[in-house]
Amino acid sequence: MSNYEIKITRTDSPKEKPQDQSKLGFGKIFTDHMFEMDYTKGIGWHDPRVVPFHEISLSPAAMVFHYGQEMFEGMKAYKAADGRTLLFRPDKNIERANNSNRRLMIPEIPEDLFLEGLKAVVKADEDWIPTAEGTSLYIRPFVIATDPFLGVRPSDTYKFMIILSPSGAYYPEGLNPVKIWIEDTYVRAVRGGIGEAKTGGNYVASLAAQIKAHDEGYSQVLWLDGVERKYIEEVGAMNIFFKINGKVVTPMLNGSILPGVTRRTCIELCKSWGYEVEERKVSVQELEEAARTGTLEEVWGTGTAAVISPVGHLRYEDDVFQIKDGSIGQLSQKLYDTVTGIQLGKLSDTFNWTVEVK
Repeated sequence: MSNYEIKITRTDSPKEKPQDQSKLGFGKIFTDHMFEMDYTKGIGWHDPRVVPFHEISLSPAAMVFHYGQEMFEGMKAYKAADGRTLLFRPDKNIERANNSNRRLMIPEIPEDLFLEGLKAVVKADEDWIPTAEGTSLYIRPFVIATDPFLGVRPSDTYKFMIILSPSGAYYPEGLNPVKIWIEDTYVRAVRGGIGEAKTGGNYVASLAAQIKAHDEGYSQVLWLDGVERKYIEEVGAMNIFFKINGKVVTPMLNGSILPGVTRRTCIELCKSWGYEVEERKVSVQELEEAARTGTLEEVWGTGTAAVISPVGHLRYEDDVFQIKDGSIGQLSQKLYDTVTGIQLGKLSDTFNWTVEVK
């Protein structure tokens, strides 16, 4: 039973659902409904509702267009074999959303209201959840500043929305190892900035390097720190992990790295399996040496969209090094199988990570 009165307005013009789930792509198709809620200074968040998916109308002076005050999240819903609809660790995404909101001076959203809205819109479009292997219902909650004002200050009004997209693999390669470009010219974020917030500014800052990497045949950019330009931080759409000489190593959270929910999940799983996990600074020189000596055993990225993305090749400046034989590693495969197994209800959820949508 919901603690909030969320108004549900069903569409009278349902869309045709995709017939071939092998051709969904990522983030291209949208369901029949969306969640919407408004914020007004002095009133707070109000009027939570599920409505037909629709275009939005904003003033050309809306502050989001001019000063970039916006936050977004990424989550997924899955259809279990027994018919249940499952969310994966939504409390951690909601916690991170409000951390981003605080940094961006956006009013925090009550956690229970956020979750109720999330469940309501997923329930409304439950029959859109794809069931083919590797597919899911991608969930995009976001907040935009709507105040029509050309001055630099926090907005007095906001709109919170959640849209849904049945999607396949984030990378065309699927679970095949990807090639990653270590960027040595551009910088994405620095400590004290907004690197740890999930906001569009971090992603637009990555585009120039991403295009350069794509032109060279690489799937994503791996960023170095913005000060010394020598320590690994994260991939454009993922956190990054290394298995070096039997240990699992990942860059420590330092204020310019997104605290990924899948990152946290992998750390907890690896520790539960007895691996030594180090969250610390990792220099690109250490990686090069580990690759040269053969102690760099596996590399993989983690994120909601890709879940686990094994890395087969890394390029830094003019050097290209292959990780082992270039195929997916044993631990990367085990992490993928375990995380997706829990998400799909195939494996026992001993960590109590899933939440059923009823």
